[in-house]
Amino acid sequence: MTIEVKQLDRVVIRFAGDSGDGMQLTGDRFTAETASFGNDLSTLPNFPAEIRAPAGTLPGVSSFQLHFADHDILTPGDAPDVLIAMNPAALKANLKDVPRGATVIVDTADFTARNLKRIGYDENPLETGELEAYHVVALNLTGMTVESVKEFGLSRKDASRAKNMYALGLVSWLFQRPVESTITFLETKFAGKPEIRDANIAAFRAGFNFGETAEEFSVRYEVKPAKMASGTYRNISGNLALAYGLVAGAQRAGLPMVLGAYPITPASDVLHELSKLKRFDVTTIQAEDEIAGVGAALGASFAGALGVTTSSGPGISLKSETIGLGVMLELPLVVCDIQRAGPSTGMPTKTEQADLLQVMFGRNGEAPLPVLAAQSPADCFAIAVEATRIAVTYRTPVMVLSDGYLANGSEPWQIPDVETLPVIEPNFTVEPNATGADGKPLYLPYLRDPETLARAWAIPGTPGLDHRIGGLEKEDKTGNISYDPANHDLMIRTRQAKVDGIARSIEPLHVDDPGGAAKVLVLGWGSTYGPIGAGVRRVRAVGGKVAQAHLRHLNPFPANLGDVLRSYDKVLVPEMNLGQLAMLLRSKYLIDVVSYAQVRGMPLGAAELAEVIGNLVEETEGIDDDARQLGAAAAQLTHWDHQEQTEGAR
Repeated sequence: MTIEVKQLDRVVIRFAGDSGDGMQLTGDRFTAETASFGNDLSTLPNFPAEIRAPAGTLPGVSSFQLHFADHDILTPGDAPDVLIAMNPAALKANLKDVPRGATVIVDTADFTARNLKRIGYDENPLETGELEAYHVVALNLTGMTVESVKEFGLSRKDASRAKNMYALGLVSWLFQRPVESTITFLETKFAGKPEIRDANIAAFRAGFNFGETAEEFSVRYEVKPAKMASGTYRNISGNLALAYGLVAGAQRAGLPMVLGAYPITPASDVLHELSKLKRFDVTTIQAEDEIAGVGAALGASFAGALGVTTSSGPGISLKSETIGLGVMLELPLVVCDIQRAGPSTGMPTKTEQADLLQVMFGRNGEAPLPVLAAQSPADCFAIAVEATRIAVTYRTPVMVLSDGYLANGSEPWQIPDVETLPVIEPNFTVEPNATGADGKPLYLPYLRDPETLARAWAIPGTPGLDHRIGGLEKEDKTGNISYDPANHDLMIRTRQAKVDGIARSIEPLHVDDPGGAAKVLVLGWGSTYGPIGAGVRRVRAVGGKVAQAHLRHLNPFPANLGDVLRSYDKVLVPEMNLGQLAMLLRSKYLIDVVSYAQVRGMPLGAAELAEVIGNLVEETEGIDDDARQLGAAAAQLTHWDHQEQTEGAR
């Protein structure tokens, strides 16, 4: 049989199955194969919060989506071109996202009357015509897997667990992925269990070979490597990039790093990764609770290290009193909030960016903090280095915002030359910095750098530099306890001025406005960067004029932000909350920005944003309702990605 090879510029694949089917591992391996091939890529893992949800149920469905292309892309894709569904629940939970004409590969082994009934199917959808709009490939993947590994003497239950590798082999054949990295991975992962190792490799090879010989597939697909700037790349998740960035920042500051953290989804991986990096003078403390974790980190900063604590929204609220202590002590502390859906315990494995107001104001008293937000998984590295620079230079706790989408998602990252990263100077005080009334040398712990307003920082035990610490208000310069009203007002205003002054050391906000003729600006922050960028590109592809800017510094804002906002007739602010940044912009700049708020536990979609942006562009340009079509055209656009090759890359 002659197999046609069809050239594609981009593909979105989603693996979906029961929580025990290994969909995250399957997605990770296909991503690794794709990264080694040289495609640009973006991923979206999506899984239940339960450790083991009931098998075969809709709440127990786990999925992994990968978008890969021969050019620069920004999102994991709105809808899958290929869905691999390992059971009826996976099919039903994901079919609503699959466009007509897409390929649906289904494992038929669990399509029994009982399993179908428990998820609301009265009849088998594979037999009713319900799926006639799709290219359905129905295969007994479980049965074929068991047959392919029978020589290893495993029970049927154990043998069937390799079905994810069979499916991975099949899809690797279909899209011509390199397979050596997966075989090496399996050899390493199951080195201590030879029969499991050999069975998984056999299943993987069998799936690949089935694609070669089966009549179900007359076409294979090729997506060529993407053109990228020269350099060394690796695929990286947001949490891993954040961990590496924290280490790099500490190294450039010449400081040991101490992480005090309590495990919490989706931040735990930062603790896990940093625990492997002791060789870089990193100490990790898995504390008994959130408060102990931040207390250990702040204590380490007092002792002359870079203190770091990581958590998610519920944990940040518990840490708030100690973070306020860090504001009073004016010590460097990096606080990473990997946001998840709330309130309370909320939806632990779903993404959100609704902690902005908490990190801005969630402390008693006037307790200003710098706030930074990463815009992509790879950007988590750079934002961690920047947070370290600000914390050490200005002697202040710094809030870093990521979220579940960035934390678990991945993309190619160009590994930087460490020597090009900024040198961060702790400038420890090592001798008395003043003279007392008696003419003797004196140490004033709150004597400030006139440029940064950072106070002196002395390592405890340095001779002659003993000083008082604590949460009570400090007297200017001496650091002694003070209840004087005028001094309190001075210290409050000084701490605020120190944070405000950080704006002088950050880059002005960059606006992407080709031609300079746009009347609408789309302004985002955090993980909306990818969906906004993709939406803007769609609108431009159908002739719309729109500008885009993205905030990485949220407190203080870039110094030119007000001028930028006033340069446009309309400013659209998409967020995964109920309009928190929009509220801050309205109050500070008195500009009635247009808020687009969605809080669904999932990233914003490029198509939905394209429609919203296109409609606002037409409204702003005075096009009447009957003539409007820009938004709809942009949303329905399918071959728009090539524009990404001519615009700025990550």
